[in-house]
Amino acid sequence: MDDYLRRLGLRDGGHPSVEGLFRLHAAHVERVPYENLEIWLGRPTTIDPADSWRRIMRGRGGYCCHLNGAFSLLLGRLGYRVTRHFAGVQGTPDAPAGATGNHLALTVRGLPSQDNPDGVWFVDTGLGDGIHEPLPLVAGAYEQGPFRYRLRPSESEPGGWRFDHDPRGSFTGMDFRPGPSEMAAFQATHEHLSTSPDSGFVRVLAVQRRDAAGVDLLTGLVLKRVGSVPPASSPGPVSEDSTTLERQEDYFAALADVFGLTLDDVPPPERAGLWERLAAAHERWLAERPATA
Repeated sequence: MDDYLRRLGLRDGGHPSVEGLFRLHAAHVERVPYENLEIWLGRPTTIDPADSWRRIMRGRGGYCCHLNGAFSLLLGRLGYRVTRHFAGVQGTPDAPAGATGNHLALTVRGLPSQDNPDGVWFVDTGLGDGIHEPLPLVAGAYEQGPFRYRLRPSESEPGGWRFDHDPRGSFTGMDFRPGPSEMAAFQATHEHLSTSPDSGFVRVLAVQRRDAAGVDLLTGLVLKRVGSVPPASSPGPVSEDSTTLERQEDYFAALADVFGLTLDDVPPPERAGLWERLAAAHERWLAERPATA
């Protein structure tokens, strides 16, 4: 556990508290990126939280089942009352709402505060450009950096909750069920997301890293920053700057410098193969884009 905390830049986990939960959450999303590189490297992963923990120790990240799975394990060992929930992310406004199993959400209980007397918190390190710090599980609108979120009772999951993302976000929203869920409930969807030609993870390599001022996103070969440049205790005007990484060395430098992904375990031939697949996917994307006037 000490190694995990050092990976987050923390000296210790402390006792369960609201302040401690906020500190752990912010450190996790800032230092452990949302990414699906293993799929593009042809390296199958499991969603066993212990396996995800070990992969994070090797300097990598993952997507929701990996990140929230490992984070829930860490929180539990630190004494937090954490619950895993069956959830579903809607990538577009026309996607059906509801908990489809393509997302693992978390809540933490037993930490009341002045603004959250019930002491239940929505916690999620696996939403990419989602929340930077926990949100009270109380209906309302919340602002973090350049994004404005909304929490409300779910209309599709009785007793559950709905998280509405900012319109600038990479997805529309997410629903999660009220009761606890076992990791086995996500296995079939994980296999689909990892292997199916219809999976967005198989079609597009995505890396995202959240901070207090905004988010860095690498989608295919396009590197984008939404928000002001960190650090920013008082974030400035929202901006969206993007650039296409057209050289292999620039791509891997961005992975290391922006996202902390040095890929020390990926030998040069595998890196070259990954770059070739990325370049080919980028050319297909350019060819399929609608013509602009």
